[in-house]
Amino acid sequence: MYVLGGRLRLLLGDRRLTLAPGEVAEFDTHVPHWLGPADDQPVELLVLFGRQGERAHLRARTRHSGE
Repeated sequence: MYVLGGRLRLLLGDRRLTLAPGEVAEFDTHVPHWLGPADDQPVELLVLFGRQGERAHLRARTRHSGE
């Protein structure tokens, strides 16, 4: 997934991430996950599903849950 605009909150297993525009995350969708806006503003995403999602490849800064 690629963040086009806004800030995305991604809960991936026991990891909590916040992604900004231009950041990406690639992960196996079998891993429990949730995603939504990181704040009260909309977030716009480009999401592609493919067979390559067997491993997680994250390119985002990890944020602490108490931010």
